[in-house]
Amino acid sequence: MTVDEVNLRDIGLVENDGRRFSIKMHKKYIPGLIGLKGYSHLLVVWFFHKSENNVFQDRLVLENPYKKGPKEIGVFATRSPERPNPLAISVSALKSINFEKGIIDLWWIDACSGTPVLDIKPYTPGADRVEKPKVPDWCGHWPKNIEESGDFNWGDEFNF
Repeated sequence: MTVDEVNLRDIGLVENDGRRFSIKMHKKYIPGLIGLKGYSHLLVVWFFHKSENNVFQDRLVLENPYKKGPKEIGVFATRSPERPNPLAISVSALKSINFEKGIIDLWWIDACSGTPVLDIKPYTPGADRVEKPKVPDWCGHWPKNIEESGDFNWGDEFNF
């Protein structure tokens, strides 16, 4: 199977009103939530559905995507929605799961309402945690973990 043969489908949609963050699963995929109880965090794979992907798909060097970053930076060194494939991954803290309604409540996710969710995976420290990650100096002042990032002013960092 090749990438061109893959037919991706969303399994649910993000609901985000700025105070409540959740994923509303499509009914067909609710049974897939069995066993998630007990995990504290999820890896949520989602689609930048509002991205102008046809315009940006071949642009590999971005100008000033970060206010305090380098003037030019490769797309793969950014979290920008302007990328060859409009995919994103968020680590989200799990608040609760309503298995009957198929609603996953999260403490926060950086996706807007209506964002298609393509996949959900449990966060497991043995596979997903990096003990001492390194970042470039220009973003070294960013929070060191997801718990600290909630109070960080991300609006002062991005130009996208």
